[in-house]
Amino acid sequence: MFKKCYLMLVIGTALACHAAASKPVKVPGSNDLQPDEQESVVCKTVAELITNYNYKKVPLNDSLSVVIYNRYLKLMDESHNYLLASDVADFDKYKTVLDDDVKSGNLNDVFYMFNVYQKRYIEHIKYSIAQLDKNFDFNKSENFIYDRDSLPWIASQADMDNTWGLRVKYDLLNLKLANPDLTKDKETLKKRYENLLAQVNKLNSQDVFQLFMDAFTEAIDPHTSYFNPANAANFNIEMSRQLEGIGAGLNTENDYIIIRSIVPGGPADKSKQIGVDDRIVGVAQGKDGEFQNVIGWRIENAIALIRGTKGTIVRLEMLPKGASVSAKPKIVEMVREKIILKDESAKKEIKTYISNGKTIKIGIISVPAFYIDFNDYKSGNPNYKSTTHDVKLLLDSLKQEGVDGIVMDMRQNGGGSLMEAIELTGLFIKTGPVVQVRDAKDQVEQDKDDDPSIAYSGPLAILVDRFSASATEIFSGAIQDYGRGIIIGTQTYGKGSVQNAIDLDRVVPTSLKDRIASLMGKGQKTVSTGSQSTFGQLNLTIAKFYRITGNSTQHKGVMPDIQFPSVIPMDKYGEDTEPSAMPFDIIAKSDFTRVGDFTTVLPQLQKLHDQRMANSPSFKYLLDDIAAFKKHQDEKSIVLNEEQLKKQREADDKKSFDNENDRRVAMGLPALKKGETKPRNEDLDFLRKEAGQILTDLIGLDNKLTSNKETIPVN
Repeated sequence: MFKKCYLMLVIGTALACHAAASKPVKVPGSNDLQPDEQESVVCKTVAELITNYNYKKVPLNDSLSVVIYNRYLKLMDESHNYLLASDVADFDKYKTVLDDDVKSGNLNDVFYMFNVYQKRYIEHIKYSIAQLDKNFDFNKSENFIYDRDSLPWIASQADMDNTWGLRVKYDLLNLKLANPDLTKDKETLKKRYENLLAQVNKLNSQDVFQLFMDAFTEAIDPHTSYFNPANAANFNIEMSRQLEGIGAGLNTENDYIIIRSIVPGGPADKSKQIGVDDRIVGVAQGKDGEFQNVIGWRIENAIALIRGTKGTIVRLEMLPKGASVSAKPKIVEMVREKIILKDESAKKEIKTYISNGKTIKIGIISVPAFYIDFNDYKSGNPNYKSTTHDVKLLLDSLKQEGVDGIVMDMRQNGGGSLMEAIELTGLFIKTGPVVQVRDAKDQVEQDKDDDPSIAYSGPLAILVDRFSASATEIFSGAIQDYGRGIIIGTQTYGKGSVQNAIDLDRVVPTSLKDRIASLMGKGQKTVSTGSQSTFGQLNLTIAKFYRITGNSTQHKGVMPDIQFPSVIPMDKYGEDTEPSAMPFDIIAKSDFTRVGDFTTVLPQLQKLHDQRMANSPSFKYLLDDIAAFKKHQDEKSIVLNEEQLKKQREADDKKSFDNENDRRVAMGLPALKKGETKPRNEDLDFLRKEAGQILTDLIGLDNKLTSNKETIPVN
């Protein structure tokens, strides 16, 4: 898609970025975080790129400034738990100047607002710790309002103290219900609050900058986004489903970086010197690099040192599990490798059904995202990691196992690579257009599948939900438009826009890079790991995609042929809930030939499905879950009377336990006894099972679809 070198356009843009001239305002009581010149450069660069190249043209004016301001406030304090009304009144002077700040790269106003927020956060947590020395009366009839986003900002410090006093009481009562030892509960809660203080004190300027840039880009459109260097690295790992590093999952505990998991076959596993719960205390690059002590570090900063280019050496200072903190660390040397994240790749399973006395085998392929290793692809490696390559292997395996039909489970699949959506569609059709793309100049390009080979031509169903978006909507829309398969589930998300990832390291002029490197290098030792960019990444909305029928999926998404009730609230999630989203529209249709038509069979499938659901306990429980979720959504407060809350919790726990067992029995599984652990890998996914049943019905209704031969279904 978009074979033109779009990136070269933005690289050629003249970017005269300079540090903001205004002076920062100190906020006593905060950590007084301040922007650096690098962030100023990135801010102005992103503003210029969005102004000049974003598909949706939005002027950076006072009107947009108000939107940015409101989003920034919401991201900082959505539930109105920290900032006072007087703080917000003070911020109001920035409502119509943030557009000018963005264009000039001035982040001082933004950081001032955050520092006031951080000051309040620290004050309230310290107040909470002090409250633990008091006695609490859990017999009083009180309520704690935990959801305050629709309430006014708290007017006075006294009212704020009262709110936080109730919050402490709520936190303590929660612990007391599980453990009646109030002294130990207070110790536990104190450690929790102290940990919150420790975490807020680890925030740095990049965190503030990322928060504001989220507010800025989301004000333009929901899918234009900036990623700071650490987030850009994580985004690209998610896109490729692989990384270069040591193959260990990390976490933090008591200021230590802890090994939480080890990837089989990775460098950490092969070293035979690293175990789960071991602590990393130092990281060094190469055979002779100096160790950097990482105790007390934020995890993403430590990860940046540990990850790196395949084939390079990293050395770790390790304290084995159970070793004293004063023990001498052992040094483990490893060569970084490419790590495949198999647990996050496409997977298969087979379910069996009975239709007219015959056993039907349905293969189910779960596809979590449209991922691709762009670096391997660009280098010409024919075995690059991708969704299409993985699914092709799974299809071949399922055909060998003699399945009668295949369900592609695309629920929760938020999209990814547009190229992969086209390639994946090509596994199921001979040739033809898959998607149309219109750029900012209203030029329309058709992206086609030119490969006449078909990986699978048997009965096919696509299972989607509200969080199926973007590339998933291209794939499922094309399958529906060609009549190649049936769509089952709920209306999809409705994301019909295309983003281009721009590495800002390739955009910022060399002169500015050198200046910033000089400023940041003064008095600091920098370590080059090769695992992150310097300036981050901008995902810029550059186009809008359309189905081959000419309809956009924007706002409306893909409507299923057989519809399930949505567990995900449709009024809270979806493109049509986003204020800055682009509208739905239509362009001319593509020239394509349908290969199937399910018009006559769909009413019969719907009837069979409805008959099953009318007598299905699992379906009833699903509707109960949806109703209960909506009820809890409307709750804003909770009782702080111990006896009342205890009875409520016990009733909720019993209901939850009984409901779980009812669902198990309905799915043919044994009920659990109180305290019994659930067996691993149990499948309680009723909707996936029903999707397979609907496809089984389709096979039974149309003899042309019962063959496993390479034929395109036409009915």
